[in-house]
Amino acid sequence: MSKRVIQFLAIMALFSFQSYAQVVGSQFPSMNTSTADGKVVDLPKDTQGKYTLLGLAFSKKSEDDLNSWMEPVFWKFIDKPEGKIDQLFGNYQYDVNAYFVPMFTGIKTAATGTAKKQALKKMDSRLIPSILFYKGNLKPYKDALDFQQKDIPYFFVLDKKGKIVYATSGSYSDEKMAKVEEIVGEK
Repeated sequence: MSKRVIQFLAIMALFSFQSYAQVVGSQFPSMNTSTADGKVVDLPKDTQGKYTLLGLAFSKKSEDDLNSWMEPVFWKFIDKPEGKIDQLFGNYQYDVNAYFVPMFTGIKTAATGTAKKQALKKMDSRLIPSILFYKGNLKPYKDALDFQQKDIPYFFVLDKKGKIVYATSGSYSDEKMAKVEEIVGEK
């Protein structure tokens, strides 16, 4: 890799970090969402009392990266075997909310109903309650959460009161998951 490419990547990482530093510590903005079967979930109001992991995507292209998080998040945070301790591996079972939120904005709001029907037909029924659909204006969230690029998903960890304590973007990585686990594992 050339020196210029490395410098460019370092500068982009710095801007990304600075951007998230502004978001971390702020309250997650109110967002009215619903599940595929119509249950209303108001974020962050309905998640208070637990840490919450939110994955937000507002373009078709960003959905692939959002989907890269689904399986690891499901097995780590959503799947709840009996008891709090995995007897085979001794893993701590986290008590957190985990939601993936496709955001339908502008002309795409008309596709929300179709997307919900497809989710009910095609997705694992255990994952359905963790998929929330947002339909409305993107600007308040783009401004408050500092969305820089439309083709990547954004992830936020909220504390028990709805304050953003960690923010990242893009596809899943073990490093990002380790940071999420570190935060939600704190008492």
